[in-house]
Amino acid sequence: MPDVACVVDPDGVLLYVSAAFERVFGYTRDEVLGRHVFDLVHPEDREATREQAARLMEGLGARHFRNRYVHRAGHAVDLLWSAQWLPEHGVRVAVGRDVTELRRLERELEHRANHDALTGLANRQRLHELLEHAIADASRTDTPLALLYIDIDAFKAVNDAHGHEAGDRVLVEVARRLQAGLWHGGTVARMGGDEFVALLPGCDDQGARGVIEALHVQLLVPFGVAGGYVPIGASIGAAAYPADAQQPDALINRADSAMYACKRRRAPAVTPA
Repeated sequence: MPDVACVVDPDGVLLYVSAAFERVFGYTRDEVLGRHVFDLVHPEDREATREQAARLMEGLGARHFRNRYVHRAGHAVDLLWSAQWLPEHGVRVAVGRDVTELRRLERELEHRANHDALTGLANRQRLHELLEHAIADASRTDTPLALLYIDIDAFKAVNDAHGHEAGDRVLVEVARRLQAGLWHGGTVARMGGDEFVALLPGCDDQGARGVIEALHVQLLVPFGVAGGYVPIGASIGAAAYPADAQQPDALINRADSAMYACKRRRAPAVTPA
């Protein structure tokens, strides 16, 4: 059968493996019989697998579970197991299905749902999740938290003069530079268009000012487009938790308002005709 079947004693020593074991894990039957099955489990999943086995023998654990094994070639293999403890025989019997490709697709879909397709940054939805966790952590540990709202200046002129493809390349480079100028442990998210947000856990007002200066420096170097270089700047507004707001949306709105105030201050004066 295509699925792996194995039998182990109460300590996890392999007593039997089916022919599919070699196809899935790369080990022949002779190489694994007599070995502890936990030695083949991925190190990060080993303790949880031991606990699952112990609970199964106590009649408390779920019969179905997932874990990862290490293939003989060194890569990880994701398995979905169905296991049963047979106390009258003193063995655990398990049947495992290789779900590595399914897990890869799950991770890919999860990444797409939480990241911007163009820049690879966290998207608006993911930012809200991260911000909720960051506020909870800041409240629990009584540590500061800063949020920066970043709007790229004159980006529309880039699209108008050089086309949307050039504009997309500029946005990708903007994302890279913003990450390069970030506070340690911070996250940059793309809100949409030419607007970005930087989440800075553990960052106070002074630290936020330092990050803003670093971001301005990163964006100071002109961006290369077909036919030359274009200057790109940014208007950046900051908001602090808990001084400015205590809720995620309120904190984002406060930083957004501060960004627009910054943009108005930097706008050139209009000379009457």
